Amino acid sequence: MSTSSHEIAGAPCWVSLMARDMDSAQRFYRGVLDWDFRPSSLGAGFAVALHEGAPVAGVGALAERFGTAVAWTPYFAVTDADVTAARIRERGATMAVGPLAFGTGRAGLAADPAGAVFGFWEGAVVPDWSVGRGGAPAWLELRTRDVFAASIFYGEVLDWSGERPGCCVVSYEHDHVVLRHGHDTVARISGGAPEEVPDPQVRPRWHTYFPVPDLEEAIETAHRRGGRVTSPVRTSRMSRWVDLADPEGARFTVVAPQDTSA
Repeated sequence: MSTSSHEIAGAPCWVSLMARDMDSAQRFYRGVLDWDFRPSSLGAGFAVALHEGAPVAGVGALAERFGTAVAWTPYFAVTDADVTAARIRERGATMAVGPLAFGTGRAGLAADPAGAVFGFWEGAVVPDWSVGRGGAPAWLELRTRDVFAASIFYGEVLDWSGERPGCCVVSYEHDHVVLRHGHDTVARISGGAPEEVPDPQVRPRWHTYFPVPDLEEAIETAHRRGGRVTSPVRTSRMSRWVDLADPEGARFTVVAPQDTSA
């Protein structure tokens, strides 16, 4: 049974890698994240990544097609792509692409006022896909300079904490803005990015966290397949995670359960 972006408007509904070399990207992520791939209904140049048979992400040769950076990008469900694009422009942000018709819906790419890139989608969405479920991203996090300004921007553009039934709810917790949709925690906005520095690693951007069973194995496989580690391994009481970059430079994070057997 299909699900519409109208039903989950404001929530993350997909993540997609904007790559240049589709074959290289698929080889890398097949090894590191244990994904399979199938052709997408969006046509040539697009593929759907599967984990244990379930769709988890998209890979598209969009970077070369649209002249954008190679990157992982979250997409948020919206009820009207044109209204969303207008809201983005009205708030001093940038529409980079679209809205354009793709398959069963319409999509747009934008950069928020601090420069972090995100997408939005109006149309049919993958049923039951949600951050934190199965092989889908375990977490989405915007690391930016001004948490308050970012939360206002996205809240107004995506109608967070609106009056529509089922809309997303935001709360301020431990210096972070946390976004929830129903019972699911789906994203977080965190501060601390330095002011205007040339290193793209520390510029404001959305980070995508993918679950893996073994952190060291994921790191080793990423090295073997041409990727690299871009951060120290970090730990919490329940998990361990590290930032990686694929062979084309797209950055993402892998997160594994903390070993509590010792």
